[in-house]
Amino acid sequence: MNRMTNDPDKILLVIAGPTAVGKTDISVAVAGALGTEILSADSRQFYREMNIGTAKPSLQQLALVPHHFIGHISIHEDYNISRFEKEALARLEDLFARYGVVIMTGGSGMYIDAVCNGIDDLPDANPVIRKELRAGFEHYGIQYLRNRLLDLDPDYYMEVDKCNPQRLIRALEVCMTTGVPFSVLRRQQRRERPFRVLSFGLMTDREKLYELINHRVDLMMEAGLEEEARTLYPYRQLNSLQTVGYRELFEHFDGKISLDEAVIRIKTNTRRYAKRQLTWFKRNETMTWLNPDDPDCVTAMVAQTIN
Repeated sequence: MNRMTNDPDKILLVIAGPTAVGKTDISVAVAGALGTEILSADSRQFYREMNIGTAKPSLQQLALVPHHFIGHISIHEDYNISRFEKEALARLEDLFARYGVVIMTGGSGMYIDAVCNGIDDLPDANPVIRKELRAGFEHYGIQYLRNRLLDLDPDYYMEVDKCNPQRLIRALEVCMTTGVPFSVLRRQQRRERPFRVLSFGLMTDREKLYELINHRVDLMMEAGLEEEARTLYPYRQLNSLQTVGYRELFEHFDGKISLDEAVIRIKTNTRRYAKRQLTWFKRNETMTWLNPDDPDCVTAMVAQTIN
């Protein structure tokens, strides 16, 4: 149980937004101005073996501002949103003992919501059902999971990352175990937290965002993403590696597509992912949206809001 008392002077400053929009640069600038630390809520950056393809903060940025939950687990570990909620709240308790403001940044909306609002009390995984779903996925492919979820929970089907088998399987487990749609069980009451949450979203115009995404993918390839993916290829069936950037290169290594086609698919799938991120974050009516093109202006506005 979290031991912090309810203190309105303790502020969790959330800086969210789609991939490649500039969250890391802005967060480091704001953290430097406020003299605080950063808690990452990017579920892809949790894994120490995945560096280039997840656009982790640079060594220089990590040296400038202490970051938490960057590369703290292995791709071989089982990790879930419930564990992250508990660990993040414990870490925040320690950080709020030293700082009045702590920054949380990332593009994983569910993980941000878990810290800010709590997660729902969902049933544990049923090993029999999970085995059945995994067997179906391995034999028929991801469309098997999509079709079953569309039938059992069309509402969640419309918002889930349909390229993420782990998310699809988890939702189906809940539906099949309880007989209740996953989307219904997720609509429980918000939990109180012993700190205030101020949420800022970063967004530029869509055309520019897509240009940023395409440029980032090119830079990743130049930095050695193909080589990094080759080292991870033997473990391609792990849940942690069912993600854009690696999945497409694995298909190339399988001989299914060319390298050029893999890069094109990475760009396309990343743009689709960014669109889903925006859809998620725009549900938050308390989020203040800022343009990251002028970091100094953003930093000043955030500081002014806190003060």
